[in-house]
Amino acid sequence: MSACVRRPEKITYPDTKKTAQKDIYFGKEIADPYRWLEDDRSDETAEWVKAENEVTLKYLSQIPFREDVKNSLTKIWNYPRQGLPFKVGEKYLVWKNDGLQNQSVLYVMDTLDGEPREFINPNALSNEGTTAVGGLSASKDKKYIAYTTSVGGSDWKEIHVKDIAGNDLPDVIQWVKFTGISWDGNGFYYSGYDAPKGSALSQKNEDNKIYYHKIGDKQSQDQLIYEDPKNPLRYNTTEASDDGRFLWLIVSGGTSGNALSVKDLRQLKDLKQSGSTFRPIVSGFDYDYVPIGNFENELYVLTNEGAPYNKLVKIDPTAPKLEWKTVIPEVEHVLQSVDIIGGKLVVQYMQDAHSVMYIYDKSGQYETEVKLPEIGSIAGISGDCDDHEMFFGFTSFTTLNDMYRMDIANPQPELYKSVTLSVKTGKYVTEQVFYESKDGTKIPMYIIYKEGTKRNGKNPTMLYGYGGFNISLLPGFSITRMFFLEQGGVYAIANLRGGGEYGEEWHKAGTKLQKQNVFDDFIAAAEYLIAEKYTSAEKLAILGGSNGGLLMGACMTQRPELFKVVLPAVGVMDMLRFHKFTVGWGWVSDYGSSDDEAEFNYLLGYSPLHNIKAGTCYPATLVTTADHDDRVVPAHSFKFTAAMQAAQGCDNPVLIRVETMAGHGGGKPTSKAIEEEADILAFTFYHLGMKPKK
Repeated sequence: MSACVRRPEKITYPDTKKTAQKDIYFGKEIADPYRWLEDDRSDETAEWVKAENEVTLKYLSQIPFREDVKNSLTKIWNYPRQGLPFKVGEKYLVWKNDGLQNQSVLYVMDTLDGEPREFINPNALSNEGTTAVGGLSASKDKKYIAYTTSVGGSDWKEIHVKDIAGNDLPDVIQWVKFTGISWDGNGFYYSGYDAPKGSALSQKNEDNKIYYHKIGDKQSQDQLIYEDPKNPLRYNTTEASDDGRFLWLIVSGGTSGNALSVKDLRQLKDLKQSGSTFRPIVSGFDYDYVPIGNFENELYVLTNEGAPYNKLVKIDPTAPKLEWKTVIPEVEHVLQSVDIIGGKLVVQYMQDAHSVMYIYDKSGQYETEVKLPEIGSIAGISGDCDDHEMFFGFTSFTTLNDMYRMDIANPQPELYKSVTLSVKTGKYVTEQVFYESKDGTKIPMYIIYKEGTKRNGKNPTMLYGYGGFNISLLPGFSITRMFFLEQGGVYAIANLRGGGEYGEEWHKAGTKLQKQNVFDDFIAAAEYLIAEKYTSAEKLAILGGSNGGLLMGACMTQRPELFKVVLPAVGVMDMLRFHKFTVGWGWVSDYGSSDDEAEFNYLLGYSPLHNIKAGTCYPATLVTTADHDDRVVPAHSFKFTAAMQAAQGCDNPVLIRVETMAGHGGGKPTSKAIEEEADILAFTFYHLGMKPKK
């Protein structure tokens, strides 16, 4: 570290109370001295959070270039951008942000290049931009648009309705979470919960139900359509076909595998009929079945049943005997998604963690490839089943989200809108390498750096990973990453097992009793970067959020000497109790559960909270979480931080930054996002010995 950079004062951590709390799991006694921090409504927890934030902010304030980082990041962030246009009838709607607006604003236009008129402005819904607008759904007659709002980043949503002229309707639906909005006639189906009786931000969410809401009615008048009180730990949601004929019921017990039923709304209009009017298509939870759409009475479903890389099938639910017919068979690359647009199938494949796109006819006959500008990923598709006009976004590590327009009958993409930063940046190199994990498995990794960077083992480097829930890490643009690259850093992204990059087998290889593969893959990525002289252990920072926060906690407790800086965000740190809060029970399909003896022993072996060893020198650590995170409750981060501070065996700081009126990440206001990212970067730069340029 440069001698001219003043070192922050030695940290005095808050005195965190320990209790005698112990639990017995299959004859083993497990101490949980910080259990009291799970109570998000107690004054004692609030005081602890306040004290920890004061320590963290004091430390960060002593980093001499902290404000410079924030100012530079703000300057880069300040560029106009917009989302993909989408049509509602003859009108176009599009999200736009002038650069530093806390939330993007939805505009409506009479033509694609017409004058935009404000339709929904989330910034007007709260003083600090902490109310966000989520999913949108237009009625089949294009008269109404229902949309969700959330406050402070919570997963709890409200549903509101506007008419297409922009007038607000009095309809408000409360206590919904992870819901679809499926229109049928003058109303819509949605999934919701009873109002919480305990803490809305930590209470276990059970008994998800399907309701039908008629426009103009109060929520108390809504018709209960489906419930399953014998199985309270399930997600129940609906999805209507674009033509309004069919309604899917999708039931899942976790994050993978679902049951599927359907009803023909032309034949079954009596809403008083019970949920049994849905015709079961698949009753088990062993595989994924994703409804795509329909051509007349043929329903198209994307599934991994008998096809780990996915295939597209169709079925006629009106036939006396259900028969599955393959439309697009499994191939050697992951069939990622299918959209029905203009009577064609728009098909995305994932090939070695990047996107390719093709057009097929409805019978599954290949027609043509849609040429993409470079190796990158599709960032959304917009189009209707009966409209030939289509839009898609494209992004890469060094390309912002460019938008293309295409006529499905003549699939030659034309650049519709290109977004550029307000500041000049350098030229970059993107490599994709394949390295060996502990068991010899080849793992892909992207490495991005500025042109001319030398492999001398001295480059400050950030390594990112996730490795779970079948989620794939494809190329995409990040302002924070761009700023780090501009400072001469190297950025690496490892495509670990547990993700979906190579289909369901790749996913399962990083779940339950094979979860250690994920940590081994990430540790091997760090060792590769060091061995190939991209960096050294003294110059390596690692980061990940949510399941990636678990990854950070596990890797830093298993190999603390391998990293200089660790940045766990909203992480799952207590693997013995995660399923006892909000929707944590849904992650058992990936993690297993401490209620099962074999899985308990395995979880105990890597649970970050339970593998902290007193006297060990852990890397400089900045934990980040938020008070309204009701997906991975902040108690995980609270308990982990308290235990780490008590155990730390050297002067490396262990800090926690708790954001207010923010959640798991979605809907975070631009101002809060910039402040948090600036603090993370300043902390990282300081401990990697960097002095950022203005």
